[in-house]
Amino acid sequence: MIRLASWIIGSLIVAGLAAWIIALPGTLTLELAGYRMQPRVGTAVVILLLAAALVILAWAVIRRILAAPASMARRRARRRREQGVEALSDAVIALQSGDPARARIMAREAQARLPENGAARLLEARADLALGDMQSAREHYRVLIASEKTAVAALTGLYDQARTQHRPEAALTFARKALALAPETGWAAEAVFDDLARRGQWAEAVAMVNAEPAASREEKARKRRRQAVIETARARESEAGNPNGALDHALTALKLLPDFVPAALIAARIYAHRGETRRAQSLLRRIWRATGHPDVAALYAHAQPGASAVERLRRLGEIIEMPPPHRAAGMALARAAIDAYDWPRARQALEPFAGADATQGVASLMAEIEEGQSGDQGKAREWLARAVRAPRDPAWTADGIVSDEWEPVSPVTGRLDAFEWKVPVASNSRPAPLPPAEPLPVLPANEPALPLAPTANPQ
Repeated sequence: MIRLASWIIGSLIVAGLAAWIIALPGTLTLELAGYRMQPRVGTAVVILLLAAALVILAWAVIRRILAAPASMARRRARRRREQGVEALSDAVIALQSGDPARARIMAREAQARLPENGAARLLEARADLALGDMQSAREHYRVLIASEKTAVAALTGLYDQARTQHRPEAALTFARKALALAPETGWAAEAVFDDLARRGQWAEAVAMVNAEPAASREEKARKRRRQAVIETARARESEAGNPNGALDHALTALKLLPDFVPAALIAARIYAHRGETRRAQSLLRRIWRATGHPDVAALYAHAQPGASAVERLRRLGEIIEMPPPHRAAGMALARAAIDAYDWPRARQALEPFAGADATQGVASLMAEIEEGQSGDQGKAREWLARAVRAPRDPAWTADGIVSDEWEPVSPVTGRLDAFEWKVPVASNSRPAPLPPAEPLPVLPANEPALPLAPTANPQ
């Protein structure tokens, strides 16, 4: 309503001004080419306005005619660009649809219409890679590396090509170049980090992890676990030669992951070797309550150097009540009881787990109990036969490899934190390495030695 009123008022004002100009008294004398005109002032103003409009219109027509070639060139360029964009879109769709031959044709058409567009050449390189034309793809990628806009994308393609051709060193070189150009490139950072972990270059690996940004809660948890695994790997590596440094690394890992079993076992072993038995036992009690890992119970029993089998059984009874709360606790208590020749207690510890679902470890321990307590070879062989067919016990497993000890990386893929405490699904096994050079406490004859292998959190 206000707009309509304003328009009406404005129209009235303009009309009033026009009427006032036309009604002005007096005349205006104009002489042009021997002609004399004496129109009224208002009429002269109208004639002048019409003449100015004609001049403007004539200039617009002339300028349009003069600019016609350039306008046609721009129209052709716009049409060519539209066709190039359409070809580029068709190339992307064809490549995603699994038709690399058509994708390469459309990418070449797009490149012909968009010579300055790196995406067209990149798509052609991807299509060449999908078709197996490695030489052509490599040439395209090397051209793209020269441009800052396409360098990382080209290095990504070269990295994929090198992995396809099973050239890990070349792939790593491309990943390092991409990381140098764009530190936030995720795939390059992962590739370089995996190589550092595979080579055991833990100082460089932990520096990379520390520099990683972590915004979400999941990212922070993942970062903490990586740091803990690397610190544990450093502790494991230096345990024999530099126990004090290994202890520092292990305690750092425990600050990051309080229930991380490998770090706890390393720290507890070092405490035991230094004669700090109470600190070792206190740490192991806490980890046992949190995880119930059998290696924790075994190390707790052997934490006191020179302890007899009976003393170890008594010490283990401090953390495992009867009946045992789970199979791992029962097996650990039965093992200690067998070593102490306490056959009734060993049988009692395994009784809840010696049913139809008894595992290999339970069946093997029951065979020892039958032979040691009563000398019944028949029952012992029966249990051994069951052990062959029984389900397997949890073990350290990574990529189908079963190991006697936790390791920081997979021996198959080199992946960090690959070993898990779970029931193996493959028959491959990996023996434990030789004990460290550092002398261990002397134990009585026929007594099991202090466990050497670090273990991982079963969680």
